[in-house]
Amino acid sequence: MLGLPFELSLVLLLVSIAFFSGIGITTIGPGGIFVTIALYSLTSLPSSQVAGTAHATFVVTGLVGSAAYLHSGEMNTGESRTIAIVLSGASILGALVGAYVNTFVPRSVFGFLLGGVAMAVGGIICYRERRGFSPIYDLEPLTRGGRIVLAGLGFVLGVCSGLLGIGGPVLAVPALVLVGVPMLLAVAVAQVQSIFIATFAASGYFLQGNVLVPLAVVIGMPLLFGVVVGWRVAYAIDPEKLKVALGVVLLGVGPYLAL
Repeated sequence: MLGLPFELSLVLLLVSIAFFSGIGITTIGPGGIFVTIALYSLTSLPSSQVAGTAHATFVVTGLVGSAAYLHSGEMNTGESRTIAIVLSGASILGALVGAYVNTFVPRSVFGFLLGGVAMAVGGIICYRERRGFSPIYDLEPLTRGGRIVLAGLGFVLGVCSGLLGIGGPVLAVPALVLVGVPMLLAVAVAQVQSIFIATFAASGYFLQGNVLVPLAVVIGMPLLFGVVVGWRVAYAIDPEKLKVALGVVLLGVGPYLAL
């Protein structure tokens, strides 16, 4: 099908997962990781092709998600734009570093790292919803110190995302919430950051020959549709109700990937 080395049933399953992943991206942030998890666990693709192809799909979703939240007003303040610019700028270098490091990571180690991230994100979500916690740092993005913290955070997030082929919102949303950024603003900023992470990471993987363009197109279309639906969902229901379910799923798939 379209030159893909997979059975039709597997392609349809990947399409379905991509759609629901797109909903998760703009509803609560950590949704794109399921595209990477599906490519890794359901196919025998090398980790570099998993990461490269996943990042290629996140470029357009980041653009659409950013446009959606710009339209709804979350990105119209000076503070939100400062967070987005500084975080995204630092993420570019991190994404390129992560894509380069991936070439030295065996598939088994890739799975271990991906599983570890899934469990960590799932654990943070569940703990926060069950116990609640105060931000570990009171971010002031308009100050010099705040911008330095954002730059450091952006670089680390870029490395992790570039290395593992996971969209920026997967890590950026929990991280930004931890430093005091409101949930909806964190999701909006993460959409902007994901454009830069995905573009530069995908470019690095493409130059290595590790982006399967037909597969990226097949997965990217339902993912994009899901992003639009997810933005609507974020305003139609309380996203808090979806977080615990997401956290439990990530905690469940984490050990499987790691082993």
